[in-house]
Amino acid sequence: MEYIKSDKTDECIFCTLPSSSNDDKNYVLYKGAHSFVVMNIFPYNCAHLMVSPYSHIGCITKINESEKNEVTQLTHECINILKIAIEPDGFNIGYNIGKAAGAGYDEHIHCHIVPRWSGDTNFMPVLGEVRVHPEHLRATYEKLHPHFKNLTL
Repeated sequence: MEYIKSDKTDECIFCTLPSSSNDDKNYVLYKGAHSFVVMNIFPYNCAHLMVSPYSHIGCITKINESEKNEVTQLTHECINILKIAIEPDGFNIGYNIGKAAGAGYDEHIHCHIVPRWSGDTNFMPVLGEVRVHPEHLRATYEKLHPHFKNLTL
C-alpha cells in the first residue's frame, strides 16, 4: 500500500535512483561501473531484483559491450547471492521490452531476477488481485545488502 499510495513521478527511476545518495531508502543494493542492482518495490515475489545499466536505453540491442558484460555478470551474482541468502527453488529472469510486453519503464531496460519457490502461487492473485509476501521489503533488503556490500566485479 505504501507504494500504491505514494506520489508517482514521470522521472525514470533507473536514471534517478543510482544518482541519489540514499541507497538504503531506495533499496539500491549495488552500484557498479556501468550498471546497478535495485530491489523491485512493487515485486512479483519476495526478493525480486532488477539489474539496469545507467544508460537510458530502451532495448538490449542498444547496450554497449561494457554494459552488457556488467549487467550479465551482476545478474549471475544476484542469482548466487539469492541462492545463499534466501534459498529459492528456482528463478524467472528476463526483460520486458516495450509497453506491450509489460514494461513499466519501457524507455530504460532492466533485467528482472525473480526468485521462485515450489507452490509460491496461491489463490490471492486470482480472487483478490493481490500478492502476499512473507517478508517486508525492508527485512529482505537488510538480509541481502551485506552480500552485495562485499561484491567486487
